[in-house]
Amino acid sequence: MTAPKKRSPIDVDVVRQLADVLSAAGLTEIECEGDDWRVRLARAPATMVAVPPAPTSPPVAVEREIVVKSEAEALADHPGLLKSPMVGIVYVSPEPSAPAFVRQGEMVAVGDTVLLIEAMKVFNPIKAHCAGRIERIFAVGGTPVEYGEPLLLIV
Repeated sequence: MTAPKKRSPIDVDVVRQLADVLSAAGLTEIECEGDDWRVRLARAPATMVAVPPAPTSPPVAVEREIVVKSEAEALADHPGLLKSPMVGIVYVSPEPSAPAFVRQGEMVAVGDTVLLIEAMKVFNPIKAHCAGRIERIFAVGGTPVEYGEPLLLIV
């Protein structure tokens, strides 16, 4: 025959209450004891993270992004609209100090490199799909792009 289980003198509700106090007070350790019991709860301290203050008005970049998206949506069916073939970070020049591959108003030929997209540590050249003049550049260097996102317009 098995011996009956001995009940722990520690009340689980007390442990839960101590855990609540620990969290609510932001403590990393709390200890409590009675006549025949003792409980110590501890947790790793939270890592401090600096959070910048929230802006009071939308930044100019957000407003520009909204205008660019609505303009790009209006041109969605234009045959000269070059869309991103992949997800990645777009670059408008081969290196930071170098001039841009293309500028608004410049002429390009089919196959000219107009941008780079970095995906998985590989820089992929994005080439002009048609010949013409760069009418509009939607891509901003150093920013992420999604698949199918408009990059530039050639007319």
